[in-house]
Amino acid sequence: MSKVEAFLSKEEELEVVEAIRLAEQNTSGEIRVHIEKETSIAPIERAVEVFDLLKMGNTQDRNGVIIYVAVKSKQFAIYGDQGINNKVTDTFWDSTKDIMLQHFKNGNNKQALVDGIHDAGEQLKTHFPYQEDDVNELSNEISKGEL
Repeated sequence: MSKVEAFLSKEEELEVVEAIRLAEQNTSGEIRVHIEKETSIAPIERAVEVFDLLKMGNTQDRNGVIIYVAVKSKQFAIYGDQGINNKVTDTFWDSTKDIMLQHFKNGNNKQALVDGIHDAGEQLKTHFPYQEDDVNELSNEISKGEL
């Protein structure tokens, strides 16, 4: 079993996907998780690359968020699209990162993602509240491996 496959069990993956679904019930923002073995560049730079490869910038309000994890090096990053960055400070994602980091340090990968997704959803709903006509613009499934 690869490091990526071992990062979350199938049951844990389902819980992460459900966390995304629940978080998106309160915001028009879109959240995705990407897990891969390793990155040779800074995690935030790789998060931006993956964000682009997954075409996450195609949301109507440019309010997509990616949580990127490089399993082998135990690094992660959170990247929000232009619509979010135009409305928030540079430290907007710090509380989400802090929550996740504590769980990752304790080896609780699923809870790191679930709590990070929940916190991201809570923060997003302030600037991008759920709209009656909201459409789920991006898959809630976890993407894995090199793209």
